[in-house]
Amino acid sequence: MMNRPTTLYTVIPCYNEEEVLGETSKRMQQKYADLYDKGMITQNSKVLFVNDGSKDGTWDIICSLSQQNTCFAGINLSRNRGHQNALLAGILTAKQAADVVISMDADLQDDINAIDEMLEKYFDGCDVVYGVRSKRESDTFFKRTTAQGYYKFMHRMGAEVVYNHADYRLMSRRALEGLAQFKEVNLFLRGMVPLVGYKSDVVYYERGERFAGQSKYPLKKMLSFAADGITSLSTDPIRWVLKLGAGIFVLSLIMLIYSVVRWATGHTTSGWASLMCSIWVIGGLTLISIGVIGEYIGKIYMETKERPRYIIESCVGLEERR
Repeated sequence: MMNRPTTLYTVIPCYNEEEVLGETSKRMQQKYADLYDKGMITQNSKVLFVNDGSKDGTWDIICSLSQQNTCFAGINLSRNRGHQNALLAGILTAKQAADVVISMDADLQDDINAIDEMLEKYFDGCDVVYGVRSKRESDTFFKRTTAQGYYKFMHRMGAEVVYNHADYRLMSRRALEGLAQFKEVNLFLRGMVPLVGYKSDVVYYERGERFAGQSKYPLKKMLSFAADGITSLSTDPIRWVLKLGAGIFVLSLIMLIYSVVRWATGHTTSGWASLMCSIWVIGGLTLISIGVIGEYIGKIYMETKERPRYIIESCVGLEERR
């Protein structure tokens, strides 16, 4: 059993979110007041916005919110580093002052009322609580089908992720200390967090529509994110390349035997179509194989550089830069 009340930090990455921050801050302030009245969180709890190099007035709004209410704080990254790096910057900054950290997006699609149940499970001894979508009826047919296929494909490729879970989760300080030991540059937090271990549970919620603004994850970016997730967590694609090569080798032996038999029986008619098809198929498979292996080599290259995953330019509402 964890002690009540607890110091909660909610980390919210922001990239060009000036249209939603007003409503997001209003709802979070009300939620924190409710949690405090219930005796679940302390007065030191904060909502920590992470400005990921926004080009609009996002950081100015965060600074203004921090001046108006001490429950709001913010960190400003030196440049745009992407959602996963911004999220990591926030939770690693928050872990020094918080007992428990919840991460969520700024667009209000994640149901903030699920925070209550997350905290209850934390008080019952869970170090990690995953927010999981209960249904996808609000999604288009294309998005629903591709999302479900994405999770199944990730599992088949050996990447262990929680089905229908994005980045809405609770983590205790102990779990965050474990996550901080992962030093890779290529981040895929929804796959890394389960590797930390410790007792975990899930909370189901209905994901709503985006309050305002545009999605920061169009199809092209989602496909890139999926590829990063697979290659960051699993070497199965390389094994599939090996299996593919073995299969083609067996097929080539069969074709060799077939050709010898055809020659021995006097049926050695040249086939232009079959020759061209073989060249194109084998050439295409070769390029795909090189591409898969190259993706891993590229990740090794980035990891060996050991570049910082993020750089914090400034902070507001925090006692010191962590």
